[in-house]
Amino acid sequence: MLTDLPNVLTLLRIGSIPVLVALVAIRLPMADLAASLLYIAACVTDYLDGMLARRRKQNSELGRMMDPIADKLLVGALLLALAGYGLLVQGSLFAAIIIMLREILVSGLREYMASQRATLPSTRLAKWKTGIQMVAIGFLLAGDSTARLLGMPWLPAGTIGAVLLWISVVPTLMSGWGYLVVGFARMTGRVPPTETINSAL
Repeated sequence: MLTDLPNVLTLLRIGSIPVLVALVAIRLPMADLAASLLYIAACVTDYLDGMLARRRKQNSELGRMMDPIADKLLVGALLLALAGYGLLVQGSLFAAIIIMLREILVSGLREYMASQRATLPSTRLAKWKTGIQMVAIGFLLAGDSTARLLGMPWLPAGTIGAVLLWISVVPTLMSGWGYLVVGFARMTGRVPPTETINSAL
């Protein structure tokens, strides 16, 4: 149900998005720090909602649908906000473009699979991709201004975030390719060997 605690946490994660975008738009060190802290809290809810759903046996179709949507909304909105304010340094704008294109592709594949009464479940590699992206966005949100505010002017937070975002492109492309293999196998009526699917994912 929507009022189950795991689903409430997911909704809170979605609700944090406009606040985070507004904090990015302010462009002040304190706002950057607040955005970082709120973002960390949002990421914690991503861990907690799944854990609580398993422990309380509150797994539901609604939760399974909302959780990946919340992650995609959070990552997509913040990447667009960071790009819009020129905070994707070291060429990480291109990494963000790759990530966004992959998400659009996978969303389209999921919609097709749903029309065929089939599913495209998330994989371990995709979870690693999401994890690295979230850490990268955390550093990009904090930026060098937050590092200076916390008395760590030597910490290149923006550069660290950019490097991590580029690192996340590897599992992004690999998991995207795996989903594409499964999707095309369904479209053509061919089921590839299990080994091929597992290695692709």
